[in-house]
Amino acid sequence: MNRLADATSPYLLQHADNPVDWWPWCDEAFAEAKRRDVPVLISVGYAACHWCHVMAHESFENEGVAQLMNDDFVCVKVDREERPDVDAVYMTATQAMTGQGGWPMTVFATPDGTPFFCGTYFPRANFIRLLGSVATAWRDQREAVLRQGAAVVEAIGGAQAVGGLTAPLTAELLDAAADQLATEYDETNGGFGGAPKFPPHMNLLFLLRHHQRTGSTRSLEIVRHTCEAMARGGLHDQLAGGFARYSVDGHWTVPHFEKMLYDNALLLRVYTQLWRLTGDRLARRVARDTARFLADELHRAGEGFASALDADTQGVEGLTYVWTPAQLVEVLGEEDGRFAADLFGVTEQGNFEGGTSVLRLARDVDDADPEVRARWQEVVGRLLAARDTRPQPARDDKVVAAWNGLAITAIAEFQQVAALYASPDDEDANLMEGVTIVADGAMRDAAEHLAAVHVVDGRLRRVSRDKAVGEPAGVLEDYGCVAEAFCALHQLTGEGRWLTLAGQLLDVALARFAAPDGGFYDTADDAERLVTRPADPTDNATPAGRSAMVAALVAYAALTGQTRYREAAEAALATVAPIVGRHARFTGYSATVGEALLSGPYEIAVVTDDPVGDPLVAAALRHAPPGAVVVAGRTDQPGVPLLADRPALRGRPTAYVCRGFVCDRPVTTAEDLVAQLS
Repeated sequence: MNRLADATSPYLLQHADNPVDWWPWCDEAFAEAKRRDVPVLISVGYAACHWCHVMAHESFENEGVAQLMNDDFVCVKVDREERPDVDAVYMTATQAMTGQGGWPMTVFATPDGTPFFCGTYFPRANFIRLLGSVATAWRDQREAVLRQGAAVVEAIGGAQAVGGLTAPLTAELLDAAADQLATEYDETNGGFGGAPKFPPHMNLLFLLRHHQRTGSTRSLEIVRHTCEAMARGGLHDQLAGGFARYSVDGHWTVPHFEKMLYDNALLLRVYTQLWRLTGDRLARRVARDTARFLADELHRAGEGFASALDADTQGVEGLTYVWTPAQLVEVLGEEDGRFAADLFGVTEQGNFEGGTSVLRLARDVDDADPEVRARWQEVVGRLLAARDTRPQPARDDKVVAAWNGLAITAIAEFQQVAALYASPDDEDANLMEGVTIVADGAMRDAAEHLAAVHVVDGRLRRVSRDKAVGEPAGVLEDYGCVAEAFCALHQLTGEGRWLTLAGQLLDVALARFAAPDGGFYDTADDAERLVTRPADPTDNATPAGRSAMVAALVAYAALTGQTRYREAAEAALATVAPIVGRHARFTGYSATVGEALLSGPYEIAVVTDDPVGDPLVAAALRHAPPGAVVVAGRTDQPGVPLLADRPALRGRPTAYVCRGFVCDRPVTTAEDLVAQLS
């Protein structure tokens, strides 16, 4: 009997009609395996995963394969996005056994959850042989299987251990991290490493802050080149905005077409901060279009942001997105069709399957003549309208707390910078204004949803769907990302309740997730016990729970003046510091927060009746050092500690700048404020 029909996870629902007798992750499944004396087959994936769909079609939808699975195993299906704790434990085991990991992940475990054989995708013939071999080994070589499982648990327990070396995260370590990234940088194509190539958003955020602190032109150039290469390649949707998960090649041309909320949120922060620091036109456009993508394509009214758009459309990857020259002419006519083919690199040979092409920006048009830019945007609008009539990829519409937190923080920063650079003379001022309006609404909607639905009895839940909260408890990254988002929303809106909510979440995290060495576990002390308690300090596709928590603690301490939160942040960051200089690509968010701590971070309060248009506010936002917090409003504004007991001097708007809880004299001119921030 398949038991997935009542699941809240879209991924589990995709398997509800399989002939496999799937169980969701639950104690009852493992009790059933113990009763039957059979192993547990744990299959982990997510809704937008292409090869998860392939393995499902090849094996899980096949009656014969399903019969083998049902006869010899209790089969458990796990959505890695709902249960990142389960995913983390078994991914560590998979990597320990095979040297690599990925999804779908296929794990064979004892009835107590101990993994003894792990892998990823298996073609049907291989999977059938594997099922037979594991079943035979369980029956005939039980002691060897148990010894193997014990060895795996010992290995992954060491990999997830706490209590290692600690050290302050110094300027020297951060400089070493920047140097290491520079040596691994792809000088030709931007980014780091070869195919498949992932957008290195957290490393880019770190390098931007490193540039701010040190003036390093090298760090800034790496960011600018990588951002331009990604934005002009097929990784970036040239019509609707937003970014795909990764490029299958080393030069950003052909993407793996799934679009994840977390990638787009983090990339929105990168392009927004690059725009803020340099005024770059391409960064401005890409930030705007990414914010629009989040609001238009992933936001669900009355809820939050959906998790992803699928890689496939009707089982075909890229079906929605690719073009031929003839299709361009059909939509645009002969002349504009040729213009679009040249602009987007669409050829008869194609750069994708079957002579089709993924659109990429083959010409530099951001700085072209206004007539060319206008024609380009008019062509984009017509192509997008035509593309919208095609079959569309499915959307994974579950709301993940941590990823919504990332999106809220990104949009809050975008809103601040968009206001900073707003000008009625811009050729696309109306478009920018429209994007900021819809993005602001989506951001606030998501924040309200998290506060009202995901916070249950003072604790955070991981997921919701259709306005109903799911059972999985929030993990550390949820608490960190959501608390940081509430701190960002407090700065944007001046509303005290967001800061209060952030503090409540941080207090729960400090009480429930703290580790003896000053770091954090990824699961609460009263969470379901797994074969190990995960405590991964490294950043991957999203910030590690530990680095997300440190970011929130630093921001909250700066906004409230409460030193114990800063001390907790410094202690947690010290547990990561020993690996920052050696493994910079996997500690990008920790290094980003480290730059904020090294900077101060600055606490900037502007007493004003015009928190949007005051020149002091503009100067504060434009010149804010790494990780600075900025609030603006009336003196003693309720719920805003940075504005308490800070009067307007001589009735004029006044800026107060502090750094590490030590304050400069108040100033009333933008020039004096900039001097204090320089």
